[in-house]
Amino acid sequence: MEKIVEQGMLYDFYGELLTEHQRRIYEDVVVHDMSLGEIAKEQGISRQGVHDLIKRCDRLLYGYEDRLHLIAKFNRVKETVAQIERESAEESVRLLARQILEEM
Repeated sequence: MEKIVEQGMLYDFYGELLTEHQRRIYEDVVVHDMSLGEIAKEQGISRQGVHDLIKRCDRLLYGYEDRLHLIAKFNRVKETVAQIERESAEESVRLLARQILEEM
């Protein structure tokens, strides 16, 4: 389950950097939870072709995160805002922090 969540985050942050074909297939696996066989049949390619494309997309997306660190930064900011919400004595600050967390 954790891998799917991680792939979803990678796709959310970097999916637009994939080609349209890569996005469509990667989205079918990660977002729509389709099997490799279902995607292969729908796209008219082999199951192995789908598997290879998913692995290639994973390498690309992880590579983007290794270079850009956007997800790591996002998680640090999210944790900092959560800490502000927990530790603030001011109700208005806690409300603002909660709003930010809900939007993230």
